[in-house]
Amino acid sequence: MDIFTLGFLIVSVILATIALIRDRQKTVAAMRKSKGMMGNMLGEIIAIIFLIGLVLTFIPPATISDVLGSSNVQLSTVLAALAGSITLIPAFVAFPLVGSLVDAGASIIPSVAFLTTLTMVGVVTFPLEKKEFGLKFAVSRNLLSFVFALLIALGMGVIL
Repeated sequence: MDIFTLGFLIVSVILATIALIRDRQKTVAAMRKSKGMMGNMLGEIIAIIFLIGLVLTFIPPATISDVLGSSNVQLSTVLAALAGSITLIPAFVAFPLVGSLVDAGASIIPSVAFLTTLTMVGVVTFPLEKKEFGLKFAVSRNLLSFVFALLIALGMGVIL
């Protein structure tokens, strides 16, 4: 267990204890409600685990390292950003997927480019966005989002 997980666990236990002391009934009701919500999400969480397993099964770590590794960061960043732009995956699936890709040998910059374009750029949702907000807005928002996603990826590469 890393220091961040341990820190979050300690803070959670302290805050839950404070909440129990302040109002036991509300805290217990909130815990029951969160238990129900977690039960509803259990199928999606299991699906995420299977999806990550399938991706890592069909794409060997050596291929991930070759394509998204540090050998050609510029090309792999652009490819990852383009893939993220046209992919429609919920963010709660994307974060563990990107973590698994990094563990398999992908470089941070392409991984962040994939993740940020995945959440910020919407090629798949472009027709709906164009219909609701207009062509000029949809194009400018997606282009600016793509550029800023690349800048965020480069910034994360410098930071990490």
